[in-house]
Amino acid sequence: MTEMTFEAALEARVEHILDACTRCGKCVEACPVTEPAGVADADPEAVVSGVLDILRAGEGPEASRKWAEGCILSGECIKACDYGVNPRFMLSMARIAHARAANPEQERRRKGVMGYRAVADGVNVIAKLQLTNEQLLRLGQSSKPRSLIPAPAAAGAKPDFVFYTGCNVLKTPHIALLALDIMDTLGISYRVMGGPSHCCGVLHMRSGDTETTARMATGSADKLAQGGSQVLAWCPSCYVQFSETTLPTVEKARGSRPFEMTPFMVYLGGRLDDLRPMLRNRVEMRVALHRHPGLPGVVKAAEAMLRAVPGIEVVDLGQPAVGLMANYFRALPEYRNKLYRAELEAAREAGVDALVAVYHADHRDLCAHEGEYPFRIINLLEIVGESMGLEQADNFKRLKLMQDADAIVEDCRDLIEAHGMDIDEARRTVETAMLAEQPLPLGGARA
Repeated sequence: MTEMTFEAALEARVEHILDACTRCGKCVEACPVTEPAGVADADPEAVVSGVLDILRAGEGPEASRKWAEGCILSGECIKACDYGVNPRFMLSMARIAHARAANPEQERRRKGVMGYRAVADGVNVIAKLQLTNEQLLRLGQSSKPRSLIPAPAAAGAKPDFVFYTGCNVLKTPHIALLALDIMDTLGISYRVMGGPSHCCGVLHMRSGDTETTARMATGSADKLAQGGSQVLAWCPSCYVQFSETTLPTVEKARGSRPFEMTPFMVYLGGRLDDLRPMLRNRVEMRVALHRHPGLPGVVKAAEAMLRAVPGIEVVDLGQPAVGLMANYFRALPEYRNKLYRAELEAAREAGVDALVAVYHADHRDLCAHEGEYPFRIINLLEIVGESMGLEQADNFKRLKLMQDADAIVEDCRDLIEAHGMDIDEARRTVETAMLAEQPLPLGGARA
């Protein structure tokens, strides 16, 4: 049997959508962002029919394009479909079809490369401003030439899991390090993989460059498969890209999946009975959870872990929970900022001690607001870690609160020199990949 190419398998999956979708419009009706996306008054059946037109030809009605572009990956549409279609994947493919129709191949490739380089440069520089080479090695990264990196102690032996960091969590490395600390305490064996060299391919896919996506996604999948058959994914964006695009497409092309992937928070929530006896230290705090329901089970697991920590009181702020993660609101910035401001003000009025995020992108967006609100902004694993006697310094927040690129570079001078980094490049990256990454402007908090 001849193996199908990744791109051919992807096209076959799109053809299945075109055959299976009944244009009932239930996915549109279930979507929580039709109003901010500007399609609340459109006929749901017509919107879906237009999306199918985009899949076929790259073009479709304005309402259908707006709905596809405004998708924040909440996943409510998946639960609404009774016909075996994943509308979230359908909208992803519609965006790709539109990008392919609107841009020549060379431009699509250029956009994909530029997006990838921006993320890779930001991740590499921001991580090195916070981590020693020993810490980078623990996270599967290094500033040393690859030939100088020592082999793992148990080379050849497959661990229980591969812990897949994705890329951007390395900007807030205390979160990833706490995840490893917790797994160590639970006695879980693992191999860490991730970073730009193991990119999931989503950046090239967004530009419509499916050829490069195929090479990058299958290459990363093959690397992960070498590490083990079970992969724990930290990043929800990487999880969706692998579980809804890459792995089903590889399975269609090759006849089998190279591995199974589980969100780390869902896995950790499933180990709560093992974790509970290790939560020995009281953490006296009233906290509110910043929630995104895009991955089933994550919010439930996060709330269960918080409530298991002695001393923690969880406060419901009564705010809407939508989307997959902060960075998926890029097409709806006004809506995102409205949600942020309402939640921050609700947290102040509730008198919480901390607003607690699960994901790294949310932490990057929100943490600098700690300087203007009377509560901390922290990650869930910081609370779990404190109760377990584990601690990793949040240097990203400490540096971002400075709000001064020169001061940040000066603070990190020793690490800049140790990693042989160019100080001007470090300053530029701080400005673009840290300080400029502030969706809701600082200084807008009500007194």
